Order: sequence, then structure tokens, then C-alpha cells
Amino acid sequence: MELSHQARAAAVTEAYFRAAAAILATPPDSAESDLSTALLKRHYGLAGSVTTLSSEVERTVAVDLLDGRRLILKTSTRPEAIDSFWFQTAAMAGLQGSAGFLAPEVLRTNSGALMFEEEGVCGYLQTRLDGVPLRREAPAPDLLFRTGSALARLNLALGQIDVPAAHRPVLWHIGCWPRLLDLERYLPSGSIADCVRVAMAEYVEFIEPQITGVAWQVTHNDPSPFNMMVTDQGLGFIDFGDGCWSPRIQDLAIAASHVVTDAALPLGGAEHLISGYAAVIPLSRLEAKLLVGLMRARQSALILINYWRAHLFPAEAQYIKKNVARAERGLSILARLDAASGEAAVLAAVSSQPTEPN
Repeated sequence: MELSHQARAAAVTEAYFRAAAAILATPPDSAESDLSTALLKRHYGLAGSVTTLSSEVERTVAVDLLDGRRLILKTSTRPEAIDSFWFQTAAMAGLQGSAGFLAPEVLRTNSGALMFEEEGVCGYLQTRLDGVPLRREAPAPDLLFRTGSALARLNLALGQIDVPAAHRPVLWHIGCWPRLLDLERYLPSGSIADCVRVAMAEYVEFIEPQITGVAWQVTHNDPSPFNMMVTDQGLGFIDFGDGCWSPRIQDLAIAASHVVTDAALPLGGAEHLISGYAAVIPLSRLEAKLLVGLMRARQSALILINYWRAHLFPAEAQYIKKNVARAERGLSILARLDAASGEAAVLAAVSSQPTEPN
């Protein structure tokens, strides 16, 4: 019997996993800034000052034009970046004009293309959202509710567009998670390592067999507090580099997993973000049943991948592990919930707020 589209996406092969792992095991590009300046001039006819920003894979620079505009130029000399940039630029272009959230706009090259390719390098230019990363804001219930609602509207918009390279190798794809326990030897021993093993075992035994039963679509796949921006015009989303075809609920699981901070609440404060999301996209009973397990598995995946990458690149360890402490705290809070109490907490969260007005 032929596998469904969702089942094919969930059934990640060993070759896919190895290709995805190899991408994150390769040092990031380290081209000089004068190359960025030359590319900016050659492909866009623009000139300005450039400042290198932190980045784990591609090279990212801030561009300040003479006319005051602030842009972001992403480039790479790695062959796999071509598919990634195709995905990112097509996703952002497809989101333009959508309501309820903000996303960067891709600037077209002199030839009208979304990205450029020349011998040995590819890249694209985008606008820069003016705002504050969510990680710098106090996690007020109202802000988290609005964040969840904006994320749901992002998912609705992404579900309507056709994006190339959505099935390219991405280690953060949910289908890779059963193989990530191979990385547990890089974890420090202790309670967190124990929680990671339990969460991943739960994913393999309980969640993975049911995950094809939820809605799948193109997703952002990394709505972290670093990639969600609080602006005067509303919530914005940046960095679509990990985007792929995955369960729609995965974006909610990722965002919610990052805001689990308050041990006095069943879901650590993620209740408010979940409520805001469900006010726009109601959760199915299966999604409510799987959500906490997905949150724990994502926290565990983040811990495993980033300890491994910090071992590979010790000079960059501080940046690589920027979200690890948050994931470890969140996982320790959610670890006290079993499947039934987790589902009950999610259902209580989605029923605790009125539906968002149209």
C-alpha cells in the first residue's frame, strides 16, 4: 500500500538523517565582509555598511544603506544552501500581504530573482523587522496569548503556499528525533539526561505512531524567542531556515516549549500561548493529546543537538547553547506530567480564554 504524504514525511530514512546531521556538523561560512559588499553591489546595485551577525549555518550580515534602510543579507558557499535559500525566499515571498503577523520581505535581484547564484556562492537579501526579540520581553500572559494567535495565523498562511525544497534534509525535522538518542553521550550525566531519555522514549512509543493523524503542512519549524519579534505593528517571525513539511501542531509545540518557565503552573506558563493559538486554530482532540509529549521531545531534541554541536565547535558553544538552559528548565517542569494530566492541562488551557474576535 502506498504511504500517505504525511507518512512519507514522517518516515525519515537513514540517508536523510545522515545528510541532515552532516549539515550541522560543518563549520559555518567565514567569508570576509568585503565579499558581502561586492555581492550587494553586483546583484542589487546597493551600497552600505555591513556588520556580521551570529549565525550557525549560513553567513548573515546586517546591511545599513545610505538612505537609512536596514536589511539582512544571507550568503553561503555550501551547495546544500541553495535548497535552503529557495525554501526561505519562497516562504517569505508567499507570506507577503498576509494579516495577523509580520514577516521579512525578500528584495529581488537586479534580474528579478528571489535569490542569486554565482560560482561558489548563493544568497538573498531581505528587509529587517524593527522590534524586540520575544526573549527580551517579560512573559506576560497577554503577550503570550497574542504570540500564540500570531503563530496560528502564520500557520494558516503557510498552509496556503507551495514552497520548494520543503523535504530537504533538516536535522530539526520531527522524523529525525528517534535517531537523536545516538547523541546522548554528549550530555552531562544527571536528571536532565534522564528526562531526555524518558521524553524521547515516550515520543517513539506513544507519539510517533499517531503523528500522521494530525494535519501536516509547510511550517516555520523554529519559532523560538530569538525568532519571534515584538513590534509596533504586531508579532513578527524571522529565520525560516529550518522550515519544512511537518505537523502543523509542531510549530505550536516548539513555541510553547520555549516559554515553560513557571513551575507553579501545570504547563509552566505555556498555557497562555497555547490558548492564543487555539483561539485561531482550534486543536483537534489528537493534537491536544500529543502536544505535551511533542513539547518535551522538542526540548530534548534541542538539548541533544546543541550539546553535540557545542562539542564539535567549542569556540561557538555559548552561542550554540543559547536556548539550552531554557529547554532544560522547561523539560524539568513538564516531566512531572503523565500523558493524561498533560492532555488535561492542554484542554484546560484552550478552554480558559474566549475565542479571539475576527
